[in-house]
Formats: sequence, C-alpha cells, structure tokens
Amino acid sequence: MMTAKVWVLKKHFQGFPKTSDFDLKKIELPNLKDGELLLESVFLSVDPYMRPYSQRDMKEGDVMIGTQVARIVESKNPAFKVGAFVVGRSGWRTHFISDGKDLQLLPSSWPESLPRSLALGTVGMPGLTAYFGLLDICKMKPGETVLVNAAAGAVGSVVGQLAKIGGCKVVGSAGSDDKVAYLKKIGFDEAFNYKTVTSLDEALRKASPDGYDCFFDNVGGEFASVAINHMKKYGRIAVCGAISQYNDSVPQKGPYIQIPLIFKELRVEGLLVSRWSNRWEEGVKALLKWVVEGKVKYHEQVTEGFENMPAAFIAMLKGENLGKAIVKV
Repeated sequence: MMTAKVWVLKKHFQGFPKTSDFDLKKIELPNLKDGELLLESVFLSVDPYMRPYSQRDMKEGDVMIGTQVARIVESKNPAFKVGAFVVGRSGWRTHFISDGKDLQLLPSSWPESLPRSLALGTVGMPGLTAYFGLLDICKMKPGETVLVNAAAGAVGSVVGQLAKIGGCKVVGSAGSDDKVAYLKKIGFDEAFNYKTVTSLDEALRKASPDGYDCFFDNVGGEFASVAINHMKKYGRIAVCGAISQYNDSVPQKGPYIQIPLIFKELRVEGLLVSRWSNRWEEGVKALLKWVVEGKVKYHEQVTEGFENMPAAFIAMLKGENLGKAIVKV
C-alpha cells in the first residue's frame, strides 16, 4: 500500500486565490492490477489556465488539476518500464496509478544535461502553445513585427524567441525591470515594463512606430484594447490567455474592438493547444532541437516542496515568476 499526498480544492476561488482555498490530504493507493503502473511525481507545473479551468471544470473537494513529470516506480504494463520518466495529467499528487493511456514518455533523444522539468515548460505545453500559435494562427513571416505580452512568462518567452528564429522583429511587454532585462538578454529587439510606462499607447508606438503584424495576447483586458489600435492592416492576433481578467469578481467592461477590427481587417483567433494534439511530436522535436542548439533559452522559477504548491500557484498568478513556474517534489 502506498500513501499519496494530494492538494484538493477546498473552496472555489473568490477573486484572487488564497492558501485557505486548498486542503492537503492523504489517500491510500490500491495495489496495482495488470496493465497498471505506479508513478511518483518529480516536478509539478503551476499555470495560469488552472485558475479559469478550476472554476469551469472542478467541484469543491476535487484534486487540483495539473500536469507533472513523473517517474515509474512499479509497473504491470509491458509498455512502461520502471525508472522511465513520463508527462502525466493527474493533478496535484505525489503518487498516482495509471493505465498508461494518459501518459507521454519523454523523448528517447532527451539529453541528460537538460532538466526533465522542461517537459512542463519550454519543451512542453507552454512551448507548444507558442509554437503552434505563432506558426498556425499568427502565420508569422520573415521581416514582420511580432508583439507579445506577459513576455517573460512560460509561453511569452518562447513566442519571442521563436519569432526571432523566424526572422521577425520582436517587441515584448513584462511587469518588472528585471523581466525586461531578461527579455533583452534572450534576444527581444524591444521590451518595456508596462507597470512603469507613463502611457501604454505611447510605449507601443515608440517600440514599433509602423505598428504590428502579429500580436500574441496572453493578457487581454486593457493591454489588448490598446494594442489592437497599433495593428497593421490585415494583422493577425492569437488570443492565448487573459490573465488580467482571471481573478476579477466583476467582469471588466469595454472598450469595444469591432471598429479597429473592421477598418484594419484584422484576424483574431483564440487557441487551446489541445487542438494540435496530433502534432505534439512535431512540436516537441523542433523545440528540443532549438533548446539543445542554444537557439531557445529557458529560465525556470523552481519552488521546492510539494507542500508549497498553493504558494507557488499564487505567486505565479501575481507575476512573481520569471519563465516557467515549477514545483520540485
């Protein structure tokens, strides 16, 4: 018998999440049946999507949703060997049992020198979101100008670097001077701190006087309302996230975007990366290659200890992370 620790949603979030909204519990796992395997979480991910998805898909008392890199500690499934590492989607758990259908083995080409936690970030769901959002929705072309907000986060930092690989000029917005410095370090052409500029409108104009061909939006709200007026004719906008609105107890109002959409003939499309699940292998292979070659750099904000999952989640929503927020068990 194995005892697992799990974090459950004790109470649905009202406004910004609090540590009291979570409860740490212990559960006894049964013995394995044929075809099953026992896994131990090594790294767990905390991501912005967990905030709106918990409201939509979870009920109080459910184990918090999320992904992990896990090690197989016991197996009665011939397709999975003890000691192998996988990406799972079993939520905030130290241990769990699976039949293997919901697991993805880390690529055999994964270098020993790379942290396996990257399978939750730059070479995982956030990196794939950047990859498919830029290639399939923004359809970036060499010589174009790409704007990305929350640019020092798990998705935004990859968006900017992939756009540079694609021959674009890249402008990024972030919420601290340290993050702006990091963006310039990893190759962004222009970057600014949206919290300290006197005018967002003026900052966007100064960074690219001719406007923007592509806008990868992770933030929504006021930023998106201002940025849309700086799009070039026939510009493309990939709406990936709306983190500025996730914790609002009262929905934000306007301004309304139809007029610039019409006159600039813009294309706006939302995305969930699960749309490209049949092409994940392609994306992982490309991202892993660029990371190994040094063309895509990464930074992880690692929190030690499973007991600190809620604190890491809350800090990430406050924007305290640089790059991907990870919890090491």
